[in-house]
Amino acid sequence: MLTKNLIKELTNTLPKQNVLSEIEERYVYSVDASNDPYTKTQLPDAVVFVETIEQVQKVVKIANKHMTPIICRGAGTNTVGACTTPHGGIILNFSKMNKILEINKENMTARVQPGVIVGDLQKAVEDIGLFYPPDPSNLKVSTIGGSIAQNSAGARCFKYGSTKDYIIDMLVVMADGQLIRTGSNTIKNATGYNLGSLFIGSEGTLGIVVEATVKLITKPQATKVIMAYFDTVEDSIIAVNKIIEKQISPTTIDFMDKNAIQTVEKYYPTGLLCDKEAALIIEIDGHNSIIEDMRQTICSTLRDNKASSIQFSTNKQEADHIWSARRSSMAACTKLRPNITTDDVIVPRQNLAKLVKGIQEICSRHNLIVCMVGHVGDGSVHPQIPIDYNDKDEYKRYKIAKSEIYHLTIKLGGIISGEHGIGLEKKAYISKVVDGGALDYMRQIKKIFDPKNILNPYKIF
Repeated sequence: MLTKNLIKELTNTLPKQNVLSEIEERYVYSVDASNDPYTKTQLPDAVVFVETIEQVQKVVKIANKHMTPIICRGAGTNTVGACTTPHGGIILNFSKMNKILEINKENMTARVQPGVIVGDLQKAVEDIGLFYPPDPSNLKVSTIGGSIAQNSAGARCFKYGSTKDYIIDMLVVMADGQLIRTGSNTIKNATGYNLGSLFIGSEGTLGIVVEATVKLITKPQATKVIMAYFDTVEDSIIAVNKIIEKQISPTTIDFMDKNAIQTVEKYYPTGLLCDKEAALIIEIDGHNSIIEDMRQTICSTLRDNKASSIQFSTNKQEADHIWSARRSSMAACTKLRPNITTDDVIVPRQNLAKLVKGIQEICSRHNLIVCMVGHVGDGSVHPQIPIDYNDKDEYKRYKIAKSEIYHLTIKLGGIISGEHGIGLEKKAYISKVVDGGALDYMRQIKKIFDPKNILNPYKIF
């Protein structure tokens, strides 16, 4: 518990209205999207809204002096408990550091604060013919800082890569308040260690990103979205491989199973075919001169590989309509039970059908609903399991099923997170997929960067 003197020190450092310490205010920031009521945590002792890099440094120096935990928070959409406060401390809220500081068309870069919404950045650069590809499903609310913390990827990862592939420079406040620069304003950089790669995906445990320079690319001239339905999961995965064999690299290859299709259609009616076992959402982009040939090739390949129905967009409105259905899958699941959980497992694509069928079998055996979506182009699946946290028997079955899903993923050569992170929810399993020697080095890196263990402590491992 922070002392009154420490709260006073914070209010003397920042505008008084930027420091929240009332119990009702702190309660609001005690959870993230993981929202598991059985996870042991406590209220933050204070919530601090920062507006400048200097303010961040001052707050961190105060936390370092008093050995107080400090947990960064963007939109709070994290699903693994990475934004929670199991030992109290200070929530550092970046919603007021939300400015796009510069878009440089000549250099094809943008310089942004951590609270910038991903969708807002995308729109701003696309208006001048540039493109920021990382595309998390909740891009209308998720922030750049959160994307860096989790190394978010999203649907476009198959063609364009994840957040780490677009961060060329960062300003990072270290645990003692020192400000460092990790890269440069150049696309290539082979000067010394790549420190930036340590912070991306570190979930705020090594340093606090207060500014980022992102690489942009040219905006594709045209896009089309294809939706294909299949009578079996296996056929849908085979079709993915056959498309890739045609030397076509779609922007996205997303997947929905039958439960997801039916649940979304009830929540957000778009004319989805609810009697099909699986659907693929395939987006292609490129020059106007080749986009139609790509579409025809993909549709022909889909038909040759047992697609039972194929739809495709003819304009942006129709494309957005299809993607709105896919992005609403988690919200749709809230209609099934009072609470919704989502996960993030990934395997080599050759084992993807086994993973999907295995997860369906596990949930069926434990009498749980599961709606599966995912980015099958890169082998990533998000099992969404609606449950009632007040039903202790159902919660127990859910926890057992979750453990079995992780063990199945590991057996199939996969890992327990491709983009959501580890946080609190998965830390018990990290030793199953990360070599013990590598974990030891991770712990040593944490100790060097954060000797007092104040930066998002006791997360990941």
